[in-house]
Amino acid sequence: MQRKAYFCAIAAVLLWATVASAFKISLRYSQVLPLLFCASVFSTLVLFCFAAFQSKLPMLKKSAVKDYLYSALLGLLNPCLYYMALFTAYSRLPAQEALTLNFTWPIMLVLLSIPLLRQRITARSVIAISISFAGVTVIATRGNILAFRFTDVTGVLLAVASSVIWAVFWIYSVRDKRDEVVKLLLNFVFGSCFILIAMLLFSDIRFPTGRGVLGAMYIGLFEMGATFLLWLTALKLSKTTAHVAGLIYLVPFFSIVVIHFSVGEEIFLSTITGLVLIVAGIVLQRV
Repeated sequence: MQRKAYFCAIAAVLLWATVASAFKISLRYSQVLPLLFCASVFSTLVLFCFAAFQSKLPMLKKSAVKDYLYSALLGLLNPCLYYMALFTAYSRLPAQEALTLNFTWPIMLVLLSIPLLRQRITARSVIAISISFAGVTVIATRGNILAFRFTDVTGVLLAVASSVIWAVFWIYSVRDKRDEVVKLLLNFVFGSCFILIAMLLFSDIRFPTGRGVLGAMYIGLFEMGATFLLWLTALKLSKTTAHVAGLIYLVPFFSIVVIHFSVGEEIFLSTITGLVLIVAGIVLQRV
């Protein structure tokens, strides 16, 4: 059983390591909102098929009105606002920087747990957060810390904002005790509707074609849908979540390698340094 858990977890990590490159490449052929809408709809179809395969669709009828309203709120956060911020950050920043700045979400989770969950922050947490934010500063300034000049302020803020949105989504999602597949499906149904409204209001309706469509399908399958279910399966099969949870820290390091070879970006020393600091802060917080 544990071997299957490791297999699912490693498969999820390897697939997630490719999505940063998929974001950057797909945005060459499509605008942010049309790409996001197509990816979200495709992910919804994948989740629907998975729920049907597991005979979980009848659970949708058992959901109360308040459950649907809760799903609408979560769908607004993810996939709508989260990926809008993240995709826009990828359109403005090198993939390596957007990826690494977005990976600060575990630290944001700690910070937001103070007001939202009324948890106390320890001295070790303060040190861990300081280390991680030092890494953010290194990445945002590309190592030119003393000058404190950001390469793209809007892009940096959006990448960090995406981590905040994800942390808020995670906190409220874990309070929802419904089946994971069912609630994720409903999130994406409502999220796709919100994205469509945003696209009609703020973007030209130019749906991606050719490589853009392939990119949207890839993102919908391996970032938003199936891979997340694969990760949940690994957590359920594992003896304890600690056995596999640590593997998630490999994602940004593998991603940088994929970005270098697929996107063609030269990897900055500041990215490596900042990433090490961010992960070191996260690990210190979780020890």
